[in-house]
Amino acid sequence: MRTSPAPAASAAAPVIRPGGWRLRLTRLLDHRLLLCVAVAYLAFRLFSAIVMALVASHQDLGFVYYSTGRQDYWEMTHVWDGRWYQRIVEDGYPGTLPRDSSGNVAQNQWAFYPMYPMLVSALMWLTGGSFAVVGSLLSLVLGLVAALLMAVLFRQQVGAVAAFGAVCVYAAAPPSPVLQMTYTESLAMVLLLVALLGFQRHNWWLVTLAALACGVARPIAVPLALVALVVAWHRWKERDRRPISRGEWAGMASALVACGLSWAIWPVYAGLRTGSFSAYTDTMAAWRGGGSITYFVSWAGNFDRLFGPVGAAFWLTVMIVGFLALVLGPWASALGTVLRTWVLAYGFYLLAVLDAWTSTYRYLLLMFPIAVVLIGAGWQDRRNWLFVGPRTVIWVVLGLGWQVWWCWTLLVLTHIGGDAI
Repeated sequence: MRTSPAPAASAAAPVIRPGGWRLRLTRLLDHRLLLCVAVAYLAFRLFSAIVMALVASHQDLGFVYYSTGRQDYWEMTHVWDGRWYQRIVEDGYPGTLPRDSSGNVAQNQWAFYPMYPMLVSALMWLTGGSFAVVGSLLSLVLGLVAALLMAVLFRQQVGAVAAFGAVCVYAAAPPSPVLQMTYTESLAMVLLLVALLGFQRHNWWLVTLAALACGVARPIAVPLALVALVVAWHRWKERDRRPISRGEWAGMASALVACGLSWAIWPVYAGLRTGSFSAYTDTMAAWRGGGSITYFVSWAGNFDRLFGPVGAAFWLTVMIVGFLALVLGPWASALGTVLRTWVLAYGFYLLAVLDAWTSTYRYLLLMFPIAVVLIGAGWQDRRNWLFVGPRTVIWVVLGLGWQVWWCWTLLVLTHIGGDAI
């Protein structure tokens, strides 16, 4: 009598299935992921709102650019760059570039892209609300949309449980309060996630629209173009197995062209409006310590001031090697080509064009796929609560704890008569 051969053992590590409450939570996330993400995200934003309110009540906001000096939550939502967006809403962009006493271009509105203030202005006209309330609530809603899109993107790569954990880590991160302030991080996250979902699904026309929108919302076209090139190259390698239609060829070409146009839209427009075709770069240089933009030099200069020449070389090397290991190691393999390429491209874009200073922390929010690696969900065969759950809790507690520590520090400094930070 013949018997059927025994099934071959799987080469992958055995999956440890959760039991008890873990099983129930896993089933809930499988069926109600977006609802769970929405509730968790809004809970984290409420936590940040409480922290911001405590900071505002014990801090003199008079030193902040364009501040009214009031001390409340709404005042905290539009300090610093938020005031520049308020000025754009109220006064628009200058027709000529303002200059300081030395003749150099002074800080002005042309450094800030127009989509966000245009949306705020339209909503203020419709609702009659103030800039602080309308702008911060718009950022909050856009941040929620971004969190839901992120969950969809991550679920496709690492499953519902890991997707929920990674979004929670992102939403609780130390710079996450900016997602409810009058800044463009929330808007940028929505457009970026739409583009990445388009790349994942080879929906080139969706990528085209998102890239063009970035041209008037956030200067991230260069790293997006690198992602487009890599994804198009991978698609070209598959042409024998999956032939590329004329429509898809046109879509790929449109995405690449859109990324190029996106990079140029705002600088060209600023040049036409002001009569100076270096208006945008000259304005951006006004925020730099040396008054000029020098690629890849700013990080070395700032590290040199902190650690000296030898220490700067050492820590820069550690940072770059550690970053490459974090993204390229097997612990990040589940991210896939699109997300890995985005993190690498955006990371080196920041290294090239950015000063290593306080704004760096909020710019890192756009490197959100790293949250998957931090919670241990980037491995191909380890997506279960045994690995993901505890690490998610640890990173969430650290992120929220950082916000509490920041608030506590401000209270102590105020109590002893020190300067607010």
